[in-house]
Amino acid sequence: MRTDLRHYAAKAKPILARTLDMLFPARCAACHEPVGTHGALCAICWQNMHFITDPLCYKCGLPFEFALGEGALCGRCIATSPNYTEARAIFRYDEHSKRQVLALKYYDKTQLAPIFGQWLARAGKAYIEKSDLILPVPLHYWRLLNRRYNQAALLAYALSKTTGLPVLPNALNRLHATPTQSGLTRRQREDNMRGAFGVHARYRPQIQGKSVLLVDDVMTTGATLDACARALHDAGAKDVYVLTLARTVIAD
Repeated sequence: MRTDLRHYAAKAKPILARTLDMLFPARCAACHEPVGTHGALCAICWQNMHFITDPLCYKCGLPFEFALGEGALCGRCIATSPNYTEARAIFRYDEHSKRQVLALKYYDKTQLAPIFGQWLARAGKAYIEKSDLILPVPLHYWRLLNRRYNQAALLAYALSKTTGLPVLPNALNRLHATPTQSGLTRRQREDNMRGAFGVHARYRPQIQGKSVLLVDDVMTTGATLDACARALHDAGAKDVYVLTLARTVIAD
């Protein structure tokens, strides 16, 4: 009986998949034009995406115009080394990628999270192999209540599903609400984030001596991620690797 049920279930899956594709055809994740596979980008949007590849700053992942040699650092990282071990982003945060990021962040397009999770897994393979667990950058309670979900946590869970690394979604806390970072200078962002994060006492034993993969949607100046890394190191983390979907690219 069980064998018969499995046989019929196996035959039904392709039919169900085709039916769902007819009812909900695949659309480009950016412009919503028809594409062949769910979660894919159309040819035009793919060409417009500015993916970040070598050469780049070994520490923060800022792309360079030309190669400076293995282990090269940008001017900012030379002047003040970040608290995180290394950071990488998949693509530049610009007019083309912005629509996808904001769709997840503000417009309830949570179906993008599994797609982005696969992208993060490919881009962050080296960090995943070095990490013991995943932590999302947290939202303050009131902002989470207003938005209803934390996009960084959705990305962390999607990445966990792809990689098998455990997620500690509540280990890192935002201790007080901070004004929005939009429009602030780098120094203002750093001041804004000072003392904003802490590690919950119950999770400290799980973090001590471990390598943490910190996940967020966008790196702007890196002030938020740097403050999170500082809090994690204070809690005993060995290394903090940062992985984001996008980052702003500002020349030194």
